Order: sequence, then C-alpha cells, then structure tokens
Amino acid sequence: MVTEEKLRAVELFAEGRKSYKLMQFSEAINYFKKALEVCPDDGPSKVYLERCTYYIDNPPPEDWDGVYVMTTK
Repeated sequence: MVTEEKLRAVELFAEGRKSYKLMQFSEAINYFKKALEVCPDDGPSKVYLERCTYYIDNPPPEDWDGVYVMTTK
C-alpha cells in the first residue's frame, strides 16, 4: 500500500519536473525540497535538487532538451 506521504511526494516531484523541463530551476528546487520534507528518502528528488542547483550556476543552452549529461564519472 502506498502511503499518503509517498503520494504527496510524487505529486511534488512531478511539479518539480515540470519546472525543471521549463528551466525554472529555482521553482523546481522548491518543489523538490517540499517533496523531501514529506519523504526524506526520495532519491529522485535528491538527484534533481542537485541538478537544479548545478544549472542555476551553469545554465544549459537555450535549445536544451531537458537531458542531463554527466561530465564526470
């Protein structure tokens, strides 16, 4: 059974992903942080939070397709 908390975290993550794809990284960070408040062990929210923080300092090109390209191993 999926808990209410997990469902809420999934909803917040989905909203964060929408903002991420639109390159609205500050807004996306807020959603991912809220998801982690509800479900602290949510791995995907942690990953996207890191990526958003990176992209605020290193913006992707205007024609960015939303794909994260790893630059280190």
